[in-house]
This record gives sequence, structure tokens and C-alpha cells, in this order.
Amino acid sequence: MDKGNINVQKIVLTTIATVGLLGVAVLAPNALQVIKQFSGTKRRRSDYDNNYLNKSIKNLLQKDYIKFENKNGRKFIRLTEKGKEQLAKYELGDLKIKKPKKWDKKWRIVMFDIKETRRGTRILLRQTLNRLGFVKLQNSVWIFPYDCEELVVMLKSNLFLGKDVLYMTVDKLENDKWLREIFGEK
Repeated sequence: MDKGNINVQKIVLTTIATVGLLGVAVLAPNALQVIKQFSGTKRRRSDYDNNYLNKSIKNLLQKDYIKFENKNGRKFIRLTEKGKEQLAKYELGDLKIKKPKKWDKKWRIVMFDIKETRRGTRILLRQTLNRLGFVKLQNSVWIFPYDCEELVVMLKSNLFLGKDVLYMTVDKLENDKWLREIFGEK
């Protein structure tokens, strides 16, 4: 699947998540404007023709990310649980942690204990922490030198982890020279 199609799917999922139930009649005539609004860039009409949008919606339906519902004789599109999970993955891919000008000499530790029945979520959390630059101390213990509490709260919320993930700020960590070298903090 090309990157453009993934972007359209992300925008469609975001739109449905934002609005709740999205009327098909509303989506059809205004789809291109909605996509342009959520994409944050100005694009030519040829970049997102109706055929392209219809293919994306069909793909989302096949993957069970969205589904059609009838309410009061009108047709709506609703996000499924699987669609919510996919949207969370897209959103997690957009995350970044801003490095401060000066390190406060504190370590941020993320620990988790996620059941085997949620293995996919556990793998996604590990991949996200790794992509964000965290260093693995153990399989479910990761460390980072900069404040990222809000990001961890968002991760917990998006992945429905609640008490399965703990965030700690640590003033002192023994034998942390190797970590300071990795992060470029002496």
C-alpha cells in the first residue's frame, strides 16, 4: 500500500473518530474538503480524487476498521474497535519527544506488565518506546533522560493500558555512565 493511501486512511479514521458517527451523505460530497482540512496541506484536486477516496474507504471496510450502520433510515460510518487500535498506531507513529537545552540529571523509567492476551499491544508499546529513543534495560523496563510523562500518559490512554504501565522519575541510577554516553549527556 502506498504512503498516500495510508495518509488518506489515517485522515478518514481521524475524521470518523473526531465526529463519532459520520453520515455517508456528509462524507461523499464533502470528502475532498474534509481530507484537505485534516491533512494540513494544500493539495490539488487530482491528488485526492473520489476514486482514490472510495478505494481507501473500501480498504478500511475490508480490514474491519470501519463499518456502515443504519440509524433512522440514514446510513452512517462508525469506527470499530479494530479501527480505534489502528488509529492509535497511526497516532503513535507521529509522536516525538523534544530534547531540552539542558538535562535535569533525572532518569525517566517506563515499566510495564502486560498480559500475554495483549501481546500485540505489548509489542507495539516496545516498538514505540524504541522508536522514540528509549533504551531497554530489561524487556519491560525502559529508560529515557528527558521528561516525557505526558507522552506516557497518552500512550497508556491510546493503548488502554492504565495500571499496566508505570512511569517513574529517578534522581539517581547506579552505573549510569553507559546510558549518559548513549544519550550524549555527560
